[in-house]
Amino acid sequence: MTSYLDPRSGRTYPLETPRWCGDDRAPLLLTDLPGIGRDDIARGVRSIWRYAAALPFLPARPISMGEGCTPLMEMALGEGTALLKCEWFMPTGSFKDRGASVMLSLLREQGVTSVLEDSSGNGGAAVSAYAAAGGMEATIFVPASTSPAKTVQSRAAGAHITLVPGSRQDCADAAEREAERIFYASHNWQPFFLQGTKSLAYELWEDFNFQTPDNVIVPCGAGSNVLGLHIGFSELLRAGQISKLPRIFAAQPANCAPIARAALGLDPVAAQPTIAEGTAIAQPLRTSECLRAMRESGGGAVMLAEDEIAAASLMLAKRGVYVEPTCAQAAAAFGKLLASGKIAGRESTVVVLTGTGLKSTPRYAELLGVEI
Repeated sequence: MTSYLDPRSGRTYPLETPRWCGDDRAPLLLTDLPGIGRDDIARGVRSIWRYAAALPFLPARPISMGEGCTPLMEMALGEGTALLKCEWFMPTGSFKDRGASVMLSLLREQGVTSVLEDSSGNGGAAVSAYAAAGGMEATIFVPASTSPAKTVQSRAAGAHITLVPGSRQDCADAAEREAERIFYASHNWQPFFLQGTKSLAYELWEDFNFQTPDNVIVPCGAGSNVLGLHIGFSELLRAGQISKLPRIFAAQPANCAPIARAALGLDPVAAQPTIAEGTAIAQPLRTSECLRAMRESGGGAVMLAEDEIAAASLMLAKRGVYVEPTCAQAAAAFGKLLASGKIAGRESTVVVLTGTGLKSTPRYAELLGVEI
């Protein structure tokens, strides 16, 4: 029977009772699921819910707006050719819709009607939109210093925005305290969110005609895509549907790279501001789990300088691919991995592009030296 799992202590908790952490505030995963085969795919469903049989339980009415089934586009990048997974083709413009759809669907099935999230970016936008679509109430905590433009999408969906004085960490701490009153459906904490991001692995498996790519490169902040890919591909391996895990590589900005530094054996350093603001997570909750995912897959981590991220952003934009600098760093990482010999040009490599550049228009204006 599937349960909540503290992977560090081995302690489990019943899945029937909604929770976002262990009794000692430890981050949780779920116990291993068996995975599914190609015959279990609901082929008539064009969304991540075609893989619903892989979930721990099925909600009667999933909250879905057609998320998933995103394009896979081949593009020459420098000395090699990559397959760009265009995750910004989602209802709210980012990959976070995968996690929000599954997390809120499963929580609503368990009786949760009001949720709390702390995020001024894509996570807050996704939770706000899917809560609205599912008739749920959403409260989003954001730092008081956040630009009003960053919360417009959540406000438009009807979410209640609470401005919290202090740092991003102060905001997270305030949300955890408020979790005593409103269920904390945090994209960083709640394990059901990873059950949504794991659909990327199943989708790539289907994209590759029920095989796997050799490598997958993802931008990494808290690691929900790194972990989702590892969970999904591990299930497929367990189910005998694939013969090996693809190598998972995490791309992080050098200015804020706690997971990459740990993977590369480097000492921690204080975080600095970065153009890749969506991955600027100074204290990720699941570093050890992300390191395990990279190690077991044979992958690794890449750190990118600010000028490398900016150059990759403009390079993609000038080829018609307008994405957030946060995810353009995955394209920059592709070149560095090729140059270092860690991946080969003959291998199939997926570069996951997680968010639309429309959310970063002020940043692009700075890069281009224009006023808006």
